[in-house]
Amino acid sequence: MPKLGVNIDHVATLRQARLGKLPDPVFAALICERAGADSIVAHLREDRRHIQDSDIKKLSKRIRTKLNLEMCVAPEILKIACKIKPFQATLVPEKRKELTTEGGLDVVANFSQVVAALSRLKNAGIRVSLFIDPDKNQIDSAYRAGAKIIELHTGRYAEAKNIKQRNKFFNQIKTAVNYALSKGFIVNAGHGLDYVNVGRIARIKGIEEFNIGYSIISKALFTGLFKAVSQMRQLLK
Repeated sequence: MPKLGVNIDHVATLRQARLGKLPDPVFAALICERAGADSIVAHLREDRRHIQDSDIKKLSKRIRTKLNLEMCVAPEILKIACKIKPFQATLVPEKRKELTTEGGLDVVANFSQVVAALSRLKNAGIRVSLFIDPDKNQIDSAYRAGAKIIELHTGRYAEAKNIKQRNKFFNQIKTAVNYALSKGFIVNAGHGLDYVNVGRIARIKGIEEFNIGYSIISKALFTGLFKAVSQMRQLLK
């Protein structure tokens, strides 16, 4: 059965709307763990729009599963990661004006920066994943950069406007999974997956972990977080 990483960024988004203390993303992470989450995902952005430095420090000390820190390759963020030493760092692209991550990291165009970030994180004892589009050139560049883990961006599949588009993007993901496995990668997937569209992707053999946040936090408003996480885990079966 694939593993489930739960992204808690949007718990922090709600808290930052009032710049208060509630809801607490660390408390949310503990609930996710009790409900069966295999890891906790949090993105420390340069603009600090949701997760804060203090959240990452608390998460690293309090959760019992694994902390997956999403991050860009900015020197400031790299320094924080190397100090806190999460179980995993996932390198993602980051733009100030985007609502959420808009696509995979372009390893081809940013090869030297990615190699430098990979080296620094690995030397700090942190395992590293690259969040990339399901594209052969990106997979090849990730391989040349020395990455051992990739997370395939599923956003285009999730946001497809019709069946033809969805089938096209599904097939791209399936082909990318098989190609990455042939190169020896550990393959994860995520972005835009919800309770309706995740099942088809979950049936692709070889994906080790799905990282899902927005849809789980949204459902939790109506069902509670424990039940929302539990239901997603059931769908991954």
